Amino acid sequence: MKPSLRTIITSLVAIAIFGGLAFIGFRTDPVPVDLHTVDRGPLEVLINADGVTRIREIYEVAAPVTGTARRSPVRVGDAVTAGETVVAVVQPAASPILDARSRAEAEAVLHEAIAALAASDADIMAAREELNYAESNHSRILRLVDRGIASIAALEDSGRQLASAEAAHDAALSRREMAAGGVDRARATLDEPTLSDATSCCMELRAPATGVVLSIDTISARPVQSGARLLTIGDPSDLEIVADLLSADAVRLPADAAARVERWGGEDALDATLRQVEPIAREEVSALGIEEQRADAIFDLTSPLADRAGLGEGYAVFLRIIRWRTEDALRIPISATFRHDDGWATFVAVDGTAKLRPIALGRMGELLAEVTGGLDAGEDVVLHPSDKVGDDVPIVARAE
Repeated sequence: MKPSLRTIITSLVAIAIFGGLAFIGFRTDPVPVDLHTVDRGPLEVLINADGVTRIREIYEVAAPVTGTARRSPVRVGDAVTAGETVVAVVQPAASPILDARSRAEAEAVLHEAIAALAASDADIMAAREELNYAESNHSRILRLVDRGIASIAALEDSGRQLASAEAAHDAALSRREMAAGGVDRARATLDEPTLSDATSCCMELRAPATGVVLSIDTISARPVQSGARLLTIGDPSDLEIVADLLSADAVRLPADAAARVERWGGEDALDATLRQVEPIAREEVSALGIEEQRADAIFDLTSPLADRAGLGEGYAVFLRIIRWRTEDALRIPISATFRHDDGWATFVAVDGTAKLRPIALGRMGELLAEVTGGLDAGEDVVLHPSDKVGDDVPIVARAE
C-alpha cells in the first residue's frame, strides 16, 4: 500500500525539525574576543625609576672661631643675597677665669719674663759698649794705615771685630723684643675677662651665595666649636634629579637620554636630560631580600622654571627614561602575544576564525612590542586570548 501524500509531507517536516534541532545542538558558538589592528607608529623602550630632586650647589656656613652663635637672624626659606645678608652672628669665646694655682703659675711666668726683659736691657748696654769700642778702634787703625804705621792685617782684624760687635748688638736688640713679647703674653694670661669682653660682639657672617636658607642647625643661641656648621644655603631654581637604577639598566642608557618626570605634584610631566651616571655602584638588598648593584644617574631639568613651581630640595619624583625610540615601527600589543615553541606567537583573525601565527619580536615597550616578522600592518590580532581561543576556533569581535 502506497503512503499517502499527507504522510510523506508529515515525515519530511519531522525530518527537517529533527535535523534543525541536531544542527543547533552540535553547532559551536563563536568565542567573543577583543581585536586590535597591527599598525605602524612611534615606539619607545622605557626604564622606570624613582628619583629625588636636589639643589646642584649647596653652601654650608660654618663658625670661623670657637664661641657662641647668637640666635639665628634668618629662618628656613628666607631669601639671601651673596655678600649682603647677615645669616649668622658668632661671639668669640672669652678668656677663661684662672684658679688660684693657675694664677700663681701665671704670675711666676710674668716675673720671669720681666727679669728676662731686664737682662736683655743689660745685654744691649754691653753690646753697645763693645760696638762703640770696635768702631773707635777701627777708625784709629784706619788712620794709622793711611800714615803707614799700621799694617793691612791690623786693619782687617779691626774690621772683623767691628762686624762681630754690630751682629752682637743686633742680636741683643732681638732678644729684648722676644723678652718684651714674653712679658705681654704673661700679662695677657693674668687679665681677667670683663663684662665688656663678654658683651663685645661680634663676627657677622654674610651669605656666600644668593638663594634661600635651606636648613639651620639650631635657631637659638648656643656654644659652637670652630668649623661647626651653622646653616646651609642654596638656589632652589638650580635643581637636578638623582635617579636610583640597577647598574645593568644604567649601563644601557644613551649618553643624552631624555626622560619624562612624573608624580612630582604638578599636572603635566616635566622634561629632563641625562647628564652623567655615577661611576661607582653600591650594593643594596631589595624588599624581596635580593642583593642588587645600584647606581645613581644624574638628570638636568630642562622644563622652564615656571612649569615646575613649588618643586624643591629632596622632593620625590618618578622618571620614565627613554632608552630607545623610533618613529616608525610595526607595533603589536604585548597582551596579544605569548610564548610558543621557544618563540613568540599570536592569534590572527582570518574570516571569523582564529589562526595561530608564529611571529618574531624585536624591542619591547611597556604596552607595545616591535614586530620584525610574521605579521603585516592592517591584520587583526586577538587581545588577551583565553583558553577558549585556539587554532581554527570561530571568533567574533566583542561589542564595545
